[in-house]
Amino acid sequence: MRDHGRHDNEAASGGPGTRAASHGPDRRSRTSSRRAELGAFLRARRARLRPSDVGLPEGDPALRRTPGLRREEIAELSGVGVTWYTYLEQGRDISASAQVIDALARALLLDPDEHRHLRHLAGLAPPDTPSGEGERPRDRLRRLVDAAAPNAACVYDARFDYLAWNTPYTLLRHDPLTLPPDRRNLLWMMFTDPGNRARMVHWERAARALISQFRAVMGHRQGDPAFTALVTALSEVSPEFREWWADYPVRRFRPATVAIDHPEIGRLDLEMFQLRPAEHPDLLLVLQVPANEDGRRRVSALLDGRRGPSSAPEGGAS
Repeated sequence: MRDHGRHDNEAASGGPGTRAASHGPDRRSRTSSRRAELGAFLRARRARLRPSDVGLPEGDPALRRTPGLRREEIAELSGVGVTWYTYLEQGRDISASAQVIDALARALLLDPDEHRHLRHLAGLAPPDTPSGEGERPRDRLRRLVDAAAPNAACVYDARFDYLAWNTPYTLLRHDPLTLPPDRRNLLWMMFTDPGNRARMVHWERAARALISQFRAVMGHRQGDPAFTALVTALSEVSPEFREWWADYPVRRFRPATVAIDHPEIGRLDLEMFQLRPAEHPDLLLVLQVPANEDGRRRVSALLDGRRGPSSAPEGGAS
């Protein structure tokens, strides 16, 4: 993807005034459409519920003019005002906090996919994975990264904590198991591991890009204590992180090539790819592919000489 400058954008749209005029109504239209869809989704989910589903007496069905629960009942179950909930179903321009949307999800007995959809329609980040649920996909993720060999591959969660990695990643880049169990995180590795810094030809460029990407992600996770704790800890141990974080850089991933000086196979250029598993869109699969045939041959020779398990028995990638 090419990083177009300001003049390129203005040339394509007829100037800054034209660009603002063309995008403003479109944005408002999309927001209005999303609010309408949110209302439709709430009405549909309310209509499918019976009073007994949520612990209410059934009463006389003839007295219920519409199928499902009444708006008053959902409002009471979720602890919100009836008028406010009515406005939400009507698609009016009102805001809803994550706490309120999550309360509605519980009241409507939404499953995880429906809960995620409700959050999306409300303009919120996806819900956190419930405790214990995050362990189930790890075997599948490990098979995925193992199948990527001889390319280095790893999977991160939304906070950039390592979930799975393969043998090429440990041999070419870093072994996450050398980090403390509560610090197996890409940013922690980037800013605190001297071996990684010495191996990267352009460490500062890569570190700054990583901070920018993390800033973009954290913007959707405001108030998340896990993100805040990581930033606080990194600011205490890394002067570079503390200084660059204060600059407030924000930039999403751009295709890039990372150069490393490997102690056994010499200079290696690795092309970076980022992908997201459809069933876990909050996770991130990163592939690091040798940029030329010579690099691929040298990586294959390294792997042939040092075959080993892709993860540790204590569960870092299993």
